[in-house]
Amino acid sequence: MTPISAVIITYNEEKNIGRCLESLQGIADDVVVVDSFSIDKTREICEAHGTRFVEHAFDGHIEQKNWAITQAKYPHVLSLDADECLSEELKKSILSAKENWTADGYSMNRLTSYCGTWIKHGNWYPLCEVEFIFFRLELALGHHLLIPLLISIN
Repeated sequence: MTPISAVIITYNEEKNIGRCLESLQGIADDVVVVDSFSIDKTREICEAHGTRFVEHAFDGHIEQKNWAITQAKYPHVLSLDADECLSEELKKSILSAKENWTADGYSMNRLTSYCGTWIKHGNWYPLCEVEFIFFRLELALGHHLLIPLLISIN
């Protein structure tokens, strides 16, 4: 099975990070949280979940994501925001991909919640983005990850 790292960038995410980390249990073989010097309980929650917690000054969203990727233990990386979590269906798909890794990167549909309502129409869903990559190929260049070969996890 292909081991994967999960990377998450945070700043004052005590309300979200626990749910995100719990969704990674049994999926990620390594979890690293890169934090921009939170002043809430983000660190304590992350440490209680056994994650690696690294502080790094925020130089911009893409820059922080790229730096977080360099902290990953494994070359296969799942990048999440602290307010995101994996559905049970997505967990099964990721486990299947780990059993038979065949692409340079995988994309997944993102379901957005706006003001407490899930948006399942228009351009909001499915919002398909590359989140799961073999990162040693390329890092983000400017604003998006450039992956030569993609397979969707839907």
